[in-house]
Amino acid sequence: MQKPKSQNREPVSPSKPARPKTARKKASKKRLTAYNGEEINEIFRRFRVQRPEPKGELEYVNPFTLLVAVVLSAQATDVGVNKATRPLFKIADTPEKMLALGEERVGEYIRTIGLWRNKAKNVIALCATLIRDHDGAVPADRDALIKLPGVGRKTANVVLNVAFGRPTMAVDTHIFRISNRILLAPGKTPDEVERALLDVIPDEFLRHAHHWLILHGRYVCKARKPDCPACVIADLCKAPEKTTDVPAPLEPLEAIEEKREAEDV
Repeated sequence: MQKPKSQNREPVSPSKPARPKTARKKASKKRLTAYNGEEINEIFRRFRVQRPEPKGELEYVNPFTLLVAVVLSAQATDVGVNKATRPLFKIADTPEKMLALGEERVGEYIRTIGLWRNKAKNVIALCATLIRDHDGAVPADRDALIKLPGVGRKTANVVLNVAFGRPTMAVDTHIFRISNRILLAPGKTPDEVERALLDVIPDEFLRHAHHWLILHGRYVCKARKPDCPACVIADLCKAPEKTTDVPAPLEPLEAIEEKREAEDV
């Protein structure tokens, strides 16, 4: 009986053991912030000293007018929205009164605001939906708010935070910019930045963090040219383009406003 021909095969070397899935997951996980816990606590502690009770700059008289103001503020300045809504809210501070005005008359009040035609249409549709589905009250629920005409996630978060005291994070252009610039919560989209901020900011600061970051971005960490010498977190800031490591004196907002008024005289 003929013996079978031997096959000249290379010995198979044992494959390397696969890395545990958990190890791969940890290795691929992106760090949410460039700061450690102590640094983040100190950043928001200073913001709290500077502005103990921060407030938004949109004018409103109740949750409904706040909701309308935020809807109107998309691609518009707070100053411009306030100028248009002061006379409007004097005569229409409820969904019923606003709906009674009608789209054309609402449009006359907000004509100076960008995209005013579409916004007037949304405001009227918003009022009709509030009356039909919520008995004229603004819902304190994100999902319900987002279903309203003209209301997105950012608008819903602002209303939940300002009107109902919820610890939400409404990522506008200021917050998106400085979160990426100073590497506090880098992200490619507002949703990514929102999730990262909610994860890294301590609970004790979340109630007002939204306004602290907006005001810091609006008046200090400006889009075109950051005012680093006026920054109270300059020594902690990790922005590559920052111009100083010396923090500005830590003062309450009242003192800062008095100085600003004195400079304007």
